[in-house]
Amino acid sequence: MPIYVYEVIIEDGEPGHVFEVIQKISEPPLTKHPTTGQPVRRIIQAPNLPKTWTDHHAKQMLSDENIARHGLTRYERGADGKFDKTAGQGPDQISAD
Repeated sequence: MPIYVYEVIIEDGEPGHVFEVIQKISEPPLTKHPTTGQPVRRIIQAPNLPKTWTDHHAKQMLSDENIARHGLTRYERGADGKFDKTAGQGPDQISAD
């Protein structure tokens, strides 16, 4: 069921209390606040659609296998301050010296 956003209508034009209600699409819009009985109006919101880029995609793109497949090399700093190769071709270890 979708989540609808409503705003309390205040006579002096000030923004009113905003709240969310889970309703069926077939239900009519609310005209009164469910607890206070104040008049309300539904606020039009952009739909919350899934994005094409997710954390899973980021992990896949930055995986060691993908980095090596694209001809890149990844190094991570070791405890001794030197950089150890984790993916790709190149020297097994590099240092700032």
